[in-house]
Amino acid sequence: MSRRLGVAEAIVDGRRIPGDVALADGAVAEVGLLPLGAGTAIAGLVDLQVNGFGGVDLLSADDAGWAQAGEALLRTGVTSYLPTLITAPAETTTAALARADRLMRRGDPGPPGARILGVHLEGPFISPERLGVHPPEHRRDPDPALLDRLLAAGPVAMVTLAPELPGAEQLLDRLLERGIVVSVGHSAAPAEVAAAAFRRGARAVTHLFNAMEPLRARDPGVVGAALVDERVAALCIVDGVHLAEENVRLIFGRRRGTAVLTSDAIAPACTGSGDFTLAGEPISVSDGRATRSDGTLAGSVAPMVGAIPRLVDLGVPLEEAVTAATAAPARLLGRANLGSIAPGARADLVVLDDSLVPAAVFQAGRLVAEGAG
Repeated sequence: MSRRLGVAEAIVDGRRIPGDVALADGAVAEVGLLPLGAGTAIAGLVDLQVNGFGGVDLLSADDAGWAQAGEALLRTGVTSYLPTLITAPAETTTAALARADRLMRRGDPGPPGARILGVHLEGPFISPERLGVHPPEHRRDPDPALLDRLLAAGPVAMVTLAPELPGAEQLLDRLLERGIVVSVGHSAAPAEVAAAAFRRGARAVTHLFNAMEPLRARDPGVVGAALVDERVAALCIVDGVHLAEENVRLIFGRRRGTAVLTSDAIAPACTGSGDFTLAGEPISVSDGRATRSDGTLAGSVAPMVGAIPRLVDLGVPLEEAVTAATAAPARLLGRANLGSIAPGARADLVVLDDSLVPAAVFQAGRLVAEGAG
């Protein structure tokens, strides 16, 4: 089955290509055809950090809850994602990992909604000094036996850890041997320790600037080490809350092509204000800001697609903003078939209107949402 998108342009390999896009058999067939309408076609968004969405906390939800979250994500333009599990009791984490494994084994397209690419474990091997809202009682120093138990429970694709902890190098090596992406985060590491982890094979930083030591003149920490290492993907939350505009400009000015947008979404994302829980911790949401009672930020309630116009308003070219939400995260996961709108690529696509709001979402060539914005 073939169809035309009816767009004025598409972003292909980081370039704006005038013309329409044709789809056939679930893949992109042609680009640059005679324009038939308005809007910009981009690849489906790939979100590497989703704790919850649409009223669902993925750590504790059942199959129906995961389906609800996946469907809500899809309507915002996220066609693939990593469910993200923060620090919790091992039994809770392994149960969620087993659920992800079961849902993924249903095959492609699998359960309704955004496609699960694996799980991101954000903890428990994180710094007691940079916990954020992670429960301190469940934080652990690196433990190979616990790691093996978690890896055996389900499809771990990415792990955030603090490289300064005793035994972190051994865990990093075990993860790399299994092809799992290691990201430095929730860390108080000095720059030299972070740099050593990057040389050893850690390939990303989880929410740069957040839950780590600040950038100082003679102690640049993880932030400085990451900004000067072009091999490292800089994951960042551009929701208007987590980062000052100057730091967003710094990241995208320094790390073109390797900046990666993530939502760090939690259950109340796209549901409005109110009181919620995250891993059992009470969270309040007001004016787009989710916090614990002491004011600590507790993830984001904004969809990742909203970061694209926000970046454009800050002077980042649309092509770079789109790359950070599509090709860059797909590349970090080694998913060459995702994050691209080139001919032959899987037809996971979003049509943005002139305000850069999703007007339509396609998954494997099927129209799955209209008027998503």
